[in-house]
Amino acid sequence: MIRISLFAAASALMLAACASAPETGKVPGGSDAAVATAVPDSAFELAMQTVEGLVEAGNTQAANDRLTQLLGSPALSTDEYAEALFRRGEIRFGPGGYDALGAVEDFQEIVDTYGDTAWYTAAMPMLDSARSKVTTLETQLSQPETSKLQKFNFLMELGLHEDAIDLMIANDLSPDNEALIAMFDIGYLCEGDELTGRAYDAVERDGAVRSLRFCDFGK
Repeated sequence: MIRISLFAAASALMLAACASAPETGKVPGGSDAAVATAVPDSAFELAMQTVEGLVEAGNTQAANDRLTQLLGSPALSTDEYAEALFRRGEIRFGPGGYDALGAVEDFQEIVDTYGDTAWYTAAMPMLDSARSKVTTLETQLSQPETSKLQKFNFLMELGLHEDAIDLMIANDLSPDNEALIAMFDIGYLCEGDELTGRAYDAVERDGAVRSLRFCDFGK
C-alpha cells in the first residue's frame, strides 16, 4: 500500500493536457521566461511544479511517485520525458531518496536513449556520481566490521528495500526516524489497530506522532 499524494486526483487532467501543450524550451541549469511566470504554460510544467512543491515540503517519496506517474504518460514529448527522468534520478540520488540504484538506471537511460536532448549533457556527470555512490555503499556493506543497523541503512540507500526490511525484522533493528518515515511514505509501514507485530514510534515533519507497524502484519 503506497500513500497517495493530495495531487493525485488532478493527475489525469494534467497528463491528458500534455498532448497539446506547448513546450517551454527549458534546459538543465538554464532559465526560461515562461517558467518564471506565475501560471505554468503547460500541464507538464504544472506537474513539475507539483513535484518541486512536494520536494520543498520534504515529501520526497511522494515526489518520486508523482514523477513515475508522469513518466507513464504517452503524451510527453521526448524532451519532457528526459527532463522528468532526470529529475527523478536527482531525487532518488539525493537526501531521502533511498534509491541510488534507481538513480543510476534513470541517468543511464538518458545517456543511452536521449542523446539528442540537453538532458544528456546534464546526465553524464550525474551518472558518474550515482555510480560512485553505489560503489561506496556496496563496499561499506561488505565490510566485516559493518554493523547490522549500518547494513540496513546502506541497503535502504541503495534501494534494496526488501533486503533491508528482512534484515530489520530478523535482527529486531530500530531504524532512525528518517528511515521510518520513508518506510511509511513508501508504504512498508502503516498505522492501524488491526496490525500486529512490533510498533515503531516516528514523528512526521509536521510534528504528528505515529505508531507504525509493518503493513502486512495482522492482515
